[in-house]
Amino acid sequence: MDTEAQHTERDPSADPDQGPAQRSRSARFPALAGHLEGPWRKAGALLALCVVFLLLLSHFVVQPFLIPSGSMEPTLNVGDRVLVDKLAYRFGDAPRRGDVVVFDGRGSFVQETDQGNPLGRAVRSVGAALGLTEPAETDFVKRVIGTGGDHVVCCDRRGRIQVNGTAVDEPYLHPGDSPSQVPFDIVVPDGTLWVLGDHRSRSSDARDHLGDPGGGMVPVSRVIGRADLVGWPLGRWRSVAGSGAFAGVRDPGGGHG
Repeated sequence: MDTEAQHTERDPSADPDQGPAQRSRSARFPALAGHLEGPWRKAGALLALCVVFLLLLSHFVVQPFLIPSGSMEPTLNVGDRVLVDKLAYRFGDAPRRGDVVVFDGRGSFVQETDQGNPLGRAVRSVGAALGLTEPAETDFVKRVIGTGGDHVVCCDRRGRIQVNGTAVDEPYLHPGDSPSQVPFDIVVPDGTLWVLGDHRSRSSDARDHLGDPGGGMVPVSRVIGRADLVGWPLGRWRSVAGSGAFAGVRDPGGGHG
């Protein structure tokens, strides 16, 4: 009897080097095992790496942000995806008048509350980080009108906002909107911002929190980043640059901002 031939032709599943469980899985699911070890496994690994890379990029560098409301029209429309530069204020620079910023409104626009189920919060955070879902209800996008030390008043006899005594013409306002129907006269504390929406008649912003603790001032430490670019839809692709409307405004110390 040719014993060498017998050894060569025997079932690989009977290989003594494999454990009983491994031999059983291979025998019952040979096709699945082959796919997992082939192109499907490589595609899955590549997809996982891409997602991890995008999440890291979104967390540290630039994050897509889905615009959920019309409070910043016509600058930003509902459904726009803006790219938020998270490094804009990380190296000594600070938000400037006219910048469009995304910030965490807890403690200024909304109360500090329990954020709910951790797993659900994590899933929503991943979707928001990739620009696939609406941001958290505590995240807002507004335009900086006043920075630390600024004296902001509304309004002068022509209905314009004044910053440090200088009237500001605001070309970005929604057509037909006035700078504000709510009068205010505030001094922005150091380390905070006074922010308003461009669609003033539809924006819930700092004016709505004048009587609250903190007066609607947003701590600079709560700023997530600066909105720099509308990335989607493609027909809306354009820069969201800071406005030159504040070029003539002097800083509280006397210099120009």
